[in-house]
Amino acid sequence: MRRFLIVVEKAKNNFSAYCPDLPGCVATGDTRKETEDNMYHAIVLHLQGLFEDGLPIPKSQSSAEYFVIPEKMKRQVGA
Repeated sequence: MRRFLIVVEKAKNNFSAYCPDLPGCVATGDTRKETEDNMYHAIVLHLQGLFEDGLPIPKSQSSAEYFVIPEKMKRQVGA
């Protein structure tokens, strides 16, 4: 089983997503759920294309982390 990180961003009127480990693999949707579903299918198609072209399936190298900004710092940075 392979796992790939996706980044989902809120745009003005919709959501968009991309996979840092699969350049060019992107999706959009009206809702976050729709975008995630579309991204899943985009990744499957992307990997099928790599396989059919005889190219290697990349290993996932990306990770994500959230940082908590203390309340004291929020006031200092205007968050």
